[in-house]
Amino acid sequence: MGFLDRFKKKPTDTTRRTRVNIEQRFEIKRTAISGSMSKFYMARDRENDNTIGLKVADAKKTKLFESRFKELKKPSEGEIAISIDHPHVVNTYEYGTTRIREAYIVMEYIRGPGLHNLIYNNNSILDGKRLSLIRQMALALEAVHDAGFIHRDICPRNYICSEDAESIKLFDFGLTLPNKHSFRQPGNRTGTPLYMAPEVVRRKWTDLRLDIFSLGVTLYEFCTFDLPWPKTETTGLAALAHDTYDPREILDLKPGMNRKLAEAIMKCISAQADNRYETVGQFLTAIQDCKGEDEPQ
Repeated sequence: MGFLDRFKKKPTDTTRRTRVNIEQRFEIKRTAISGSMSKFYMARDRENDNTIGLKVADAKKTKLFESRFKELKKPSEGEIAISIDHPHVVNTYEYGTTRIREAYIVMEYIRGPGLHNLIYNNNSILDGKRLSLIRQMALALEAVHDAGFIHRDICPRNYICSEDAESIKLFDFGLTLPNKHSFRQPGNRTGTPLYMAPEVVRRKWTDLRLDIFSLGVTLYEFCTFDLPWPKTETTGLAALAHDTYDPREILDLKPGMNRKLAEAIMKCISAQADNRYETVGQFLTAIQDCKGEDEPQ
């Protein structure tokens, strides 16, 4: 059985298309997010009148990234996204290429704020909801791992909340790779530096634990509105601090925080991968008895 045979959802004529006329097919309502490798829009699908999220990749940058894995038969972002079916992962409905060979993805549109915006604005809507959202964020990452992938870019920018901040979903699989030996080799230093595991920037062999590190940094910032290390750099140099300096204890920034939750997050951001949880499931087990984010145990 090949790797693609493990996918939960198989591409069909309606989920994978080619030579799509984006301008004719979709009515762009507004630009939602612009990343370094793609643009994301809120759009109306003229075929069914649904409001959807439309991601269109930069053809040159995507080709450059994909060229690293040309001989490894890496599945496309669309193939990866549509194969992951979970309540806390944004639904992907369709993927393919445009008339000018840009990759595009059609997904559900979430009418809510990005987690990075809530953190940046110190939004009080998160109060009393963090523990539930933390579990949802972890379950989403666990689904990615269970599907056979390493996300490689877990950070607040890639989580989006419902309008009432009661639920949260993971999205963006632009840097995601199969969890296979050939894809875990040293040298692939992609990701967001402030959340990047040290073994990535140090060009070492990697595994699922690089995502667990990034999840830990994300949760640390989610709980404290601050990062474990001083934010002096946002380039790749930022990740070099992650095994050079000790992170600030999360309880120093938030003394009233649930201690089991605090300890679990700090374990995730251990500089040495062997000192982290091996799986997201282990992290979830560690916090299963926590009743609230600010309830000391």
